[in-house]
Amino acid sequence: MLGIALALAASVFWGSGDFLGGFSTRRASLWAVIIGSQLVGLAGAALVTLGAGHGWPGLHAVWPVMLGGLASVVAISFFYKALAIGTMSIVAPISATNALIPFAVGIASGERPTAVQMAGVALAAVGVILVAIEPAQRGDTVGVAAMPNEPAVEPGEAQALFQRETLPVPAPATGIPVAAATRPGPAPRPSRRAQRTAVGLALLAAVCMGLVLLGYDATSRYDPLWAMLGGRLSSAVLFGVIFLVLRPKVKVERSAVKFIVTVGIFDTGANGLFALATTHGYLSLVAVLGSLYPVVTVLLAFGVLRERIAPHQLAGAAATLAGVAFIAAG
Repeated sequence: MLGIALALAASVFWGSGDFLGGFSTRRASLWAVIIGSQLVGLAGAALVTLGAGHGWPGLHAVWPVMLGGLASVVAISFFYKALAIGTMSIVAPISATNALIPFAVGIASGERPTAVQMAGVALAAVGVILVAIEPAQRGDTVGVAAMPNEPAVEPGEAQALFQRETLPVPAPATGIPVAAATRPGPAPRPSRRAQRTAVGLALLAAVCMGLVLLGYDATSRYDPLWAMLGGRLSSAVLFGVIFLVLRPKVKVERSAVKFIVTVGIFDTGANGLFALATTHGYLSLVAVLGSLYPVVTVLLAFGVLRERIAPHQLAGAAATLAGVAFIAAG
């Protein structure tokens, strides 16, 4: 039961971080949010881990999660690129399947959830995919729920990851600067070739993020805190190198700083909670529960920003809650 609670807490933290990250991109460039939250998360993880007296456990313990941190950068890059060239309603659900890899590994390693828990896994997985399917017509929004550790973004904002700058325009309703490509309205239909490429990138992103979760599981067997620190260290360093190579334009309003700091704290806290959860429960179940963050992001967008939620997303949220209840009851 403790593993279930910790995994759900990680999902809440990841989903909240994605929401605040997306909200921050209205007042700061995407790169500012990414780099700022990475640095804050790294500092927080180092303070907690070293302050708790957890010394270096050895490369044999930390290398899986450090490779996972590198894989997370690849996953995020693929995910944003897929959003930039493909259809959001196809890319997001594919990327949301990342928990299938640790689930399969857990089952293959001998974990045997009950029949009720397996039914809960199926319900939760279907629910997350439904929630991740974004309506074709968007209003003023924080965007699609991203992968854990990174802000939710619209396809136009995702394109900013691969460009040197994004030209801001005032949003019609709020006057808050957002990327020009994120104006409400249907996005242009991508070509078949671009759509196939986007699907492939989304699948690769899901695989890479699944490997990240496996890295947390492997290192947490030695030390959950070093799993949190090692993963953040490698991702922050690689993002920093990419930032220095691309040298994109960075813009940050003062009002965005507190949100960026909170994103870094939430995301790194979620990493630690997930690592700890893998030591108290089946990886197959913990991975699925930790992947429910898109539901949190969408519900926060509805509750805080009064965004519209499509009927299929409401059904997905209900299915997810039912799945969690089944898993906990099993």
